[in-house]
Amino acid sequence: MPRFCANLKWLFTELSFLDRFDAAARAGFRAVEYASPYEHPSSEIRARLRACDMQQVLFNTPGGGASGMACIPSRRQEFRDSVRKALDYAADLDCGLVHLMAGIVPPDLNRDTAAAAYASSVAWAAEQVSSTDVRLVLEPINQQDVPGFFLRTQEEGAAIIEAIGRDRIGLQFDIYHCQVAQGDVTRRMETLMPLIAHMQLADVPGRNEPGTGEIAWNYVFRRIDALGYAGWVGCEYRPATETVAGLGWLKRFAG
Repeated sequence: MPRFCANLKWLFTELSFLDRFDAAARAGFRAVEYASPYEHPSSEIRARLRACDMQQVLFNTPGGGASGMACIPSRRQEFRDSVRKALDYAADLDCGLVHLMAGIVPPDLNRDTAAAAYASSVAWAAEQVSSTDVRLVLEPINQQDVPGFFLRTQEEGAAIIEAIGRDRIGLQFDIYHCQVAQGDVTRRMETLMPLIAHMQLADVPGRNEPGTGEIAWNYVFRRIDALGYAGWVGCEYRPATETVAGLGWLKRFAG
């Protein structure tokens, strides 16, 4: 079965951020991901990871408002500074994956111009990681949850990766976003698996834990296994009630 990591933005939210590491470890998780470490010194987070014998899998580049800025030409320098900051944190936390956030296309920005800015930003960022152990990941996000987000489909993300180089960039395949935006989750997974560096999950439509919605998780997990995916699957869902009470899905589907 896949290896699951706890997303500390979404799980154990009844606790302060730094206390969520221990809670995740007590619940059986051996790795974590989250959107942003930047509110805390990396030394504090590193201490929590070591105390819990926990692996840091992934976090995002600084959001610059919420969803990134890679596609916005007027924010190029801010974007570059954000990448440098993310790579400093990744080095301190021994984190191998950084989600390069695409950003929301401003209403007054032509999409072709945004596309050119995004391609240039990703190519620049890829150069920055070429001498590190970090791999960047690109995540398509559905327009229902984040209207205007630049990267809309799995195929758009894959095309950028193929153009720039899969050795430094991979696809962050979020099952929830794929199902909401496009459907055909396992078929897309099969086609794109050579590019997939990280996966995330939540059920549809409520974005709650597996088993609360329409996705056939037994089948999805079998396909992930059969396709030879060896990375982590981030539990990026909103617990329907309380985090620990909702973890029964792990035994139900992946036990």
